[in-house]
Amino acid sequence: MTPSARLSATIDLLSAMEATPYRPADAVANSFFRERRYIGGGDRRAISARVWDILRHWRRLCWWIERAGAPVTPRSLTLAMVVLARQDRMTPEELFSGERYAPTRLSARESELCNFLREQPLDHPEMPRPVRLEVPDWLLAHLDNAFGDQTEAELAAMGGEATLDLRANLLKTTREAARAALGEEGIVTRETALSPWGLRVAGRQPVTSTAAFRAGLVEIQDEGSQLIAAVVGAEPGMRVLDYCAGAAGKTLAMAMTMNNRGHIVACDVSEPRLEGAVRRLRRAGVHNAERHLLVPGDKWARRRAGSFDRVLVDAPCTGTGTWRRNPDARLRLRESDLRELMEKQADILDRAAKLLRPGGRLVYATCSILPEENQNQIAAFVQRNPEFRMVTPPAVEGGMPAGLLVDGKMSLSPLRNGTDGFFAAIMERAA
Repeated sequence: MTPSARLSATIDLLSAMEATPYRPADAVANSFFRERRYIGGGDRRAISARVWDILRHWRRLCWWIERAGAPVTPRSLTLAMVVLARQDRMTPEELFSGERYAPTRLSARESELCNFLREQPLDHPEMPRPVRLEVPDWLLAHLDNAFGDQTEAELAAMGGEATLDLRANLLKTTREAARAALGEEGIVTRETALSPWGLRVAGRQPVTSTAAFRAGLVEIQDEGSQLIAAVVGAEPGMRVLDYCAGAAGKTLAMAMTMNNRGHIVACDVSEPRLEGAVRRLRRAGVHNAERHLLVPGDKWARRRAGSFDRVLVDAPCTGTGTWRRNPDARLRLRESDLRELMEKQADILDRAAKLLRPGGRLVYATCSILPEENQNQIAAFVQRNPEFRMVTPPAVEGGMPAGLLVDGKMSLSPLRNGTDGFFAAIMERAA
């Protein structure tokens, strides 16, 4: 595709996202490209990169467009990004040429917008702080509470491009052998600094099309998510519950640490998510896991009360720790969402805790960076349930790295750790 054709596709994809504002951008993009299989892999990556760049700069672009008195549209956002980023070799007029597959020519109003923006910096001293930092106005106080004078540095890291991390599946290979197998297919990786199973891919490479991936030697999983599985410390022979399993990413990792011995149950309230786990479990060679759909009135939990050695609650949350890969989530997040999620998290914790045996460990995890969903939630739980106490297990070779757990809690962020933002806490039930 020509640069102009890619730009047209960028505008079309943004329009598709605008038409379904409550649907995650990555889901919209997947559907968009499935319907346009003629777009090759390199073009898909280039188009996606430009769209995600616009999403990461959304509030600042809107601020400039509105300052110029122009309407905010997928086309004006794309034009503003072209002018303000100054990354294209072609001029806006050349890109918007109206020729075959190119966007139509600039209107008089768009030319005025283009001229207004030509010598402007992306950041401007008059921008409100939440606009410059690309966060909702109401959320900034919460972030300042979390990070203090490091807020701006943390958010700058959140605005960067997400890493592509893999977890070597030790049920089938070693990290070294997985890395070598990927290298033979042209996928360059390096070992992650924190996860003992992780490989970080250089750039954006087609990992899912490799024989190593299809054979289940590796799974795509952020290094921070891998560390959540390490925090659980599931061992061979244990009974383990993944209470909010989703598509079972952490179930796969825990089955690996259990060496396929013992029993692990992946639960969720979403049948499609659990169905999506079937292929992943089969590809990874996991055979000690079962799935269970949680439904209202289900007697399953009552019958299994006090029976699990480990319970992982990977709770639904704001997802603020994943903004590098989901920048659109910032645009949808509302203060009411946070309040509702906090109530849901507390309820899920109380329910899941009943399934843990005396002496067992409950691990609470989120992909959030907000204290309200993390430290505050855990403090309230321990106060409600005095039979639980925070614990910090000793570091184990080939498992959780030393120093990440402090007073039973782990907090990760892109700035400090080079991972997505994650939180985890370990609580032990009195024997």
